Amino acid sequence: MPYRAGAGRHCRHWPLGAAALLLSCLGVAHAEVHLRREGLNLNVFVRQDAVAAHLVLRGGSEPRLMTVFPAGNSGVAVWFEPVPRAFDWALAAPVQPISQPDAHGRTLHGVRFRVRANVSALTFRRAVLSSVRVLRDYQSLGRVPAAVEARPVAAGSGLRWARDRLDGAPGYWLELQVLEGRLRDGRIVAGPAGAITLEVTAASGEPPLTPLAGAELLQRPVQDDEAARAALTFLSYREKFLAGSWRFDTYFGRDTLLSVRLLLPALAPAAVETGLRSVLERLSAQGEVAHEEDIGEFAILDHRRIDGSLSAAPVYDYKMIDTDLLLAPLAQAWWLDDARGRSRAAAFLAAPLAEGRAGEALMRNIRHVLREAAPFAREPSFAHLLALKAGMAVGQWRDSEDGLGGGRYPYDVNAVLMPAALRAIQALERSGLLAPYLTAEDRTAFADLPRLIAVWQRQVRPLFLVGLTDREARAGIIAHAAARGVPAGPALHALAAEGGMRFYALALDAQGRPVPVQHSDVGFALLFDDPPPDELILIADTLARPFPAGLLTPAGLLVANAAWAPAPMAARFGPGAYHGEVVWSWQQALAAAGFARQLARPDLPAAIRHRLGQAQACLWQAIRAGADMRGSELWSWRYGDGHYRIAPFGTGGADADEANAAQLWSTVYLAIAPPSGAPACP
Repeated sequence: MPYRAGAGRHCRHWPLGAAALLLSCLGVAHAEVHLRREGLNLNVFVRQDAVAAHLVLRGGSEPRLMTVFPAGNSGVAVWFEPVPRAFDWALAAPVQPISQPDAHGRTLHGVRFRVRANVSALTFRRAVLSSVRVLRDYQSLGRVPAAVEARPVAAGSGLRWARDRLDGAPGYWLELQVLEGRLRDGRIVAGPAGAITLEVTAASGEPPLTPLAGAELLQRPVQDDEAARAALTFLSYREKFLAGSWRFDTYFGRDTLLSVRLLLPALAPAAVETGLRSVLERLSAQGEVAHEEDIGEFAILDHRRIDGSLSAAPVYDYKMIDTDLLLAPLAQAWWLDDARGRSRAAAFLAAPLAEGRAGEALMRNIRHVLREAAPFAREPSFAHLLALKAGMAVGQWRDSEDGLGGGRYPYDVNAVLMPAALRAIQALERSGLLAPYLTAEDRTAFADLPRLIAVWQRQVRPLFLVGLTDREARAGIIAHAAARGVPAGPALHALAAEGGMRFYALALDAQGRPVPVQHSDVGFALLFDDPPPDELILIADTLARPFPAGLLTPAGLLVANAAWAPAPMAARFGPGAYHGEVVWSWQQALAAAGFARQLARPDLPAAIRHRLGQAQACLWQAIRAGADMRGSELWSWRYGDGHYRIAPFGTGGADADEANAAQLWSTVYLAIAPPSGAPACP
């Protein structure tokens, strides 16, 4: 449990491991305060009543101090110029949740904290007070809209930045008081002890969210993981779940649906329904699931650009094609397969949303999925698969520019998620739950479901299959191992003596050609489908063979392996790429949950079960090795002295971005149990 008031009185040292999430020694009455040191960042999560804040204290050679708030996805931050010698920030006093008036007497909510650093001087570069999206853009692109500029004013022994939101609503406050050292000409110079101590006040006027916690959030977690529980609690509110912090402190549809699905055995019914309701409330008129929402000041910036208004009405993004296909499978898992959900299904579907009833919204999504499935069912060629939307380079979870290697037709969307959605829709229709919301046209469309399912189930996956001769497979392994500086021996040993290699391509390109990159998205098939034995072996080999014959390393399960891709493509999938040869925590969890599901099948031969058990054991060996990083969004690795070493993402000069310290779908291990009595990893 979090430490409460008085806990900090006896704490003289706060031991923060390089990647360990610890309950804080900092006691604040009724506040939950959690610390996580990851790479160059000291992350502090605070939640008390109307205050929810994440402090990101970035050290190293390019320091910054940032505080972000789930309220309105808002934040304040100050960046400093690079320093000649890297340093780490340390908290010098307990973090205090605060509520204070702005210049107009309106209440702002935030935190006050003290930090200390052994650094000779700090020079201010830029302060930004706005939406987290604006902070993200400044961090990655170095740009800030002129309309949100905030100028510092002298305040006591420090500086203050404060501004209203663009529409005049309560805005943002950032104040730095110099307690050790002195402020001089835009710089903070260290005191006689060679250190700087600052008192920071950070606050936002955005309306607070309503915390979801305790028994209303978790009912029966499988794993007693206080780190994951703390992260999930910080990201959970009655209005919605947050995708991750600091960069994604708001709703993301895919993250919500996948996280709720994986956490389903552990979540309380109210939490499951929070996730479902948040998705249904944000559907488009056509039934598409919203990917992300622009809220608060970022929504105002959108409206200024679109229609010149200062409206703060949320703006939803519907560019993703995978998220639409995740709603029906979750609905089936909760309302049909879980006794708790079955008892609540009819009432939930009949309940009102902001517009219409939940059941009517669900039917909009179902109609959209059926429309999307129809072209391929009529003419099963690659051109009728689900493609990324026109002009878009992204459309599923690998949503960086190079995430699909230039592919247009993703494997997970077409080979797994569409068939799974169609099967779930059929199960929901047969249950009778949808009957009150059906039209005559719906009933006609449902009559065609068996044909749609058969075509999508049988004719899609062969389009993605890549076959290599033994010579091609071994040549690719040797060359890629040399390029990445890792040994080839274990990977070569894992191959069969002859017969070559098969794997599913990451995507098809615009001409229908497979993008020859191995990927962890085969884990979707383990969780959402019942593949035949030969396909299960193919998937197990992809997930459990040592890199670069497969995806497994001692640092974790990589989400990509470009050993057989052309050199220019392989260069975009390295260990510094956001969706390259890196480890995403939730993808390991997806595979772990999938292996458990497949091993529970009664129809598998003993030899297949043994192979799956071995692959499961190898996966869990890697998961345990990276336990300290498990709550993070993703991480990378380095190889040296004969060993793989975990490297927090965002600490390497070649890393594309910075990982979140708290990620919703990285908390799902609360509901996933490690195997007992399984075969050993060979």
